[in-house]
Amino acid sequence: MTDNELQNIRDNIKEEITKTEALINEYKEGAQPIAPKNSIGRISRMDAINNKSITEAALQNAELKLSRLKNMLPRVGNEDFGKCAKCKREIPLMRILLMPQSRFCVNCAR
Repeated sequence: MTDNELQNIRDNIKEEITKTEALINEYKEGAQPIAPKNSIGRISRMDAINNKSITEAALQNAELKLSRLKNMLPRVGNEDFGKCAKCKREIPLMRILLMPQSRFCVNCAR
């Protein structure tokens, strides 16, 4: 990869980290416990509890993504960067730009 492509990847990862951190903050607000004294109806309360569990799952996924992004950033430029961790083939640049946290090519990620 060229220096320009590597810098583009670094910038992309930093941007994704910023977006993911903001998303995590939003999810944390939405995953707050639902106080039983809130005067909402039974159905609305069940819906709020369901939404909370969905938000908690999204929070876990976002935290995992953030961890992988932060782990990937210092690896940009290493000799094994951009190679699939399983088959060792080159990962296409567009995949790296779309999913910089991924360590696998499309075939191995399935």
